[in-house]
Amino acid sequence: MSRPRRRGRDIHGVLLLDKSIGLSSNDALQKVKRLYNANRAGHTGALDPLATGMLPLCLGEATKFSRFLLDSDKRYRVVARLGQRTDTSDAEGQIISERDVAITQQQLDRELDSFRGETQQIPSMYSALKYQGRKLYEYAREGIEVPRESRSITVYELTFIRWEGFEVELEIHCSKGTYIRTIIDDLGEKLGCGAHVTFLRRLQVATYPSERMVTMDQLHELIARAESEGIEPRLLLDPLLMPMDSPCKDFPEVNMLPVVAGYIKQGQPVQVAGSPISGMVRMTEGEARNFIGVGEIDDDGRVAPRRLVVEYPE
Repeated sequence: MSRPRRRGRDIHGVLLLDKSIGLSSNDALQKVKRLYNANRAGHTGALDPLATGMLPLCLGEATKFSRFLLDSDKRYRVVARLGQRTDTSDAEGQIISERDVAITQQQLDRELDSFRGETQQIPSMYSALKYQGRKLYEYAREGIEVPRESRSITVYELTFIRWEGFEVELEIHCSKGTYIRTIIDDLGEKLGCGAHVTFLRRLQVATYPSERMVTMDQLHELIARAESEGIEPRLLLDPLLMPMDSPCKDFPEVNMLPVVAGYIKQGQPVQVAGSPISGMVRMTEGEARNFIGVGEIDDDGRVAPRRLVVEYPE
């Protein structure tokens, strides 16, 4: 039986999109997928329409490894508006309370310090987390509040930048699952004046370099340039991609001979000298160190395949 014809081309890698304000993560994903004419694409965790900044988009086989970026640290720049609390904890929501801002720098510093390190956070009702099969924001839009369990988050670094009038600007380096909107809402309540996010920019995901980010406008400019020069757009677009294994590049590498890799590709665990004693590994093949997927060390000390790269014919 012949394999069904794939729509789009087999292009594999990670694009670091500098998402613009007002654009949803899914809209950004679909636009990039069309520009690259990719057969598959997926993002690595939604970024609010209000937010700008780094949104890694995985194309082709890289989508298999996108979940490892969901678990990565993030860094944000945020501006909070003091004195007003909104139902969404950001400027897109309705103001639900207004209070005087009567605080001191000492009080602000003390409350900011309470967010540093490991803390518990109750996610906002306006989040994509699910309760009984539905996303929380779907309940919120119907005026229904459902129970949410607090969860552990870590703020590795919280840098105070400025406080001018009603605005406080911060930079926050945090663990996965941290809601910046919730930090700002909680800060406003601790200060007794309320607060919400007016500006949010994601500066970094994992260790991806910010200088590799590209905007949607830049992508369109490259396509226009390709057309004017009479060349295929892929010649200008494809070099922008990070390697398909970049979401798991911090995993220890296990390099294996082609004959051993053959067993891995058939789904069989193998013994490889020098492998770590536990955890996830990045598997490569031969002297060229071609990436073939992600594995995990099993109870017998063998490398067991978990996610494998499919090799498509040229």
